Amino acid sequence: MSHVPVIVGVAQVLQRGEDPAAAREPLELMVDAVRAAAEDAGSRELLVRAGGFAEETLAEDADLTLALLRLGYKIDYEEEALAFTEAPDTVRGFVKQRFRWMYGTLQATWKHIDTLFRPRYGALGMFAIPNVLIFQILFPLISPVMDLLMLWSLVATGWARYQHPLDYTTDTLQRVLFYYALFFTLDLLATFVAFLLERKEDWRLLIWLVFQRFLYRQLMYYVAIKSTLTAIRGTVVGWGKLERKATVPMGG
Repeated sequence: MSHVPVIVGVAQVLQRGEDPAAAREPLELMVDAVRAAAEDAGSRELLVRAGGFAEETLAEDADLTLALLRLGYKIDYEEEALAFTEAPDTVRGFVKQRFRWMYGTLQATWKHIDTLFRPRYGALGMFAIPNVLIFQILFPLISPVMDLLMLWSLVATGWARYQHPLDYTTDTLQRVLFYYALFFTLDLLATFVAFLLERKEDWRLLIWLVFQRFLYRQLMYYVAIKSTLTAIRGTVVGWGKLERKATVPMGG
């Protein structure tokens, strides 16, 4: 289920030309600023020059990426790269993983917050850091408002009908449902466009879109709120125990 938002996220911000790897700056930085460690490839020399894998954050891959970008290096996106890694197969494991990722991203972003809107750091400060703050932190925090508004309208309309069966009106509910449906339709269209751009992806994954909208996102709301509150309190967070099952077969 989490594969669909990855496809959408990459396809929406990555420009493609004749050479798929030749993404245009600064859109490329929006993807590369949060790329996965399992698919990284680089030289040891650059790793040492950037200070190595720092221990201040839980997202050492994002931290290292931002460190390289602020040094002026360019990071290419290779869509043909393959990496085999084990993903959580339970809701609890998924939430723990995403909390670690989001909290680590918060830490890494705060560590490099001095680059924000500073032209000397190029696209890193003008696009990559704002992109993380807006789309990975701010939006997940305010998105629950739409869901809560719809639920409140349903409850209020039902209560009004119970209290005043002859006088109640569904105008407010209809407006809320209209905007909610509009939002969902735009989300659906964006996903279709993403799959059109990622032509090699399996279109059967679109079946999971409904579950993504009504289960995955609500889990991410919880993760975003928990991460933000933890950061505000200044709580020290460790990696925790990662359950490895090694039960997923690799295709030959």
